[in-house]
Amino acid sequence: MSNRKWNLSIVILFVIFATLMLGFLFSMLHIRELIQPLKSIPNNDSAARHVVLISQELDNPYWRSIEEGARRASLKYDMNLEYIGPFRINPDEQMILLEKAIAAKADAILIQGINDPIYRSLIDKAMDQGIPIITIDTDEPGSGRLSYVGTDNYVAGKRMGELVVQATGTQASSIGVLIGNEMSFNQQQRLQGFRSVINQHEDLTIVEVRSSNISRLQAAEQAEDILLNHPKVRYMVGLSSLDGLGILEATQRVPLRDITIFAFDDLDETKTRIKQCKILSTIVQQPSRMGYDAISLVHEYFQGHTQQQQHFTAITVLDPNTSSAKDGTRCP
Repeated sequence: MSNRKWNLSIVILFVIFATLMLGFLFSMLHIRELIQPLKSIPNNDSAARHVVLISQELDNPYWRSIEEGARRASLKYDMNLEYIGPFRINPDEQMILLEKAIAAKADAILIQGINDPIYRSLIDKAMDQGIPIITIDTDEPGSGRLSYVGTDNYVAGKRMGELVVQATGTQASSIGVLIGNEMSFNQQQRLQGFRSVINQHEDLTIVEVRSSNISRLQAAEQAEDILLNHPKVRYMVGLSSLDGLGILEATQRVPLRDITIFAFDDLDETKTRIKQCKILSTIVQQPSRMGYDAISLVHEYFQGHTQQQQHFTAITVLDPNTSSAKDGTRCP
């Protein structure tokens, strides 16, 4: 082979080799471009845990307070809190939202108990899938939930009974009672606690218990009906947040009746009516603390700590003296 042919062969081989090398280099660069976005996606171990809080009613002040406490704790423990709920109280929608949260594989779910067998089965399903469920405000007895965070409602009912006994003194008295919902576990616990105290006094009689269905309008209607049907009633008790204000409306429709009202929770208007001496007292829960403690329990769970079945938050009593201490006013 002549030198000229040999040199031409070398050049051809070099061009082929260079072409192959360039192709390989471009392929490597392309693969690198494809892999790079994947490197920016955090793995599950480093990502903030996704916790879903399902409220009873989205813009209810009580549940917004629970959300506020939960958000403070979620920031502390680097969790991503999602707050959802029905626009109006709707247990069926709460159930649907729980199903969606389970399907979305949330890391933990905080819910209100609604005392429903299907709901309990969903809670058990989530727990079986490794999604811890914490009931908040209202428990779901019979379910496999991790823990309950909220008021000891039986104790709260007993405290309400003690307030009524203190107000009645030694006089024989008839009492009317409103509860938020007959199916609600926390309402039934409060009623049981209340009865346990009142039944110890033969001179005190609970003449009737009505449900307000967590509606101020219905609370007013039911309270008015009790007052009209039982003229001897002088004490009215509301065991959910809107009952006391509804009772107050009812007393304004029934003339010449001096009714002493006991309320539950510290809505702004309830506090105002206490300062005006139109409501004698109210039992105050700690919803913000409930939210904070629930997230704290989720954090402890993922740290491997064993959880107590019930985590109770404190209650206090707000009356005209404590509510008006700052401005110096006092009720007679």
